[in-house]
Amino acid sequence: MSRRATAMGLAAAAALAPASAMAADPVGLWATGSEGGRVEIYRCGAALCGKVVDAKRLRANPDLRDVRNGDPKLRQRRLMGLIVLQNFKGGPSEWKGGPVYDPETGDGASRGELRLLGNGKLEVKGCLAFFCRTKTWTRLN
Repeated sequence: MSRRATAMGLAAAAALAPASAMAADPVGLWATGSEGGRVEIYRCGAALCGKVVDAKRLRANPDLRDVRNGDPKLRQRRLMGLIVLQNFKGGPSEWKGGPVYDPETGDGASRGELRLLGNGKLEVKGCLAFFCRTKTWTRLN
């Protein structure tokens, strides 16, 4: 009877391992918390990157451009698929990198930080000189 209980316990632990591993990895789909934005964080070589995959405005017009960008030369970029996080390295719960870009405001930051909060939340911080702005994203998958 105890062997069976041990085997069942090991099977349950094995079944839970992928879920806990996923929770400790920021790769996946995240809700940005404003304008219905969704960003996919993915591996780009040895680093993490993130791109826009959905937003309320994009559902109305999938061809929407980066018109809020402060650089007039970049305002013709499509928002769908736009890379907003680049070159983040570290782990297992914190990554540093950059640049970071917020298409909702057109603001960019040369460096940033990602920090898993452990409750399905990800803290995303972008810094330019000494000014930093932080948003909290929620895991969708």
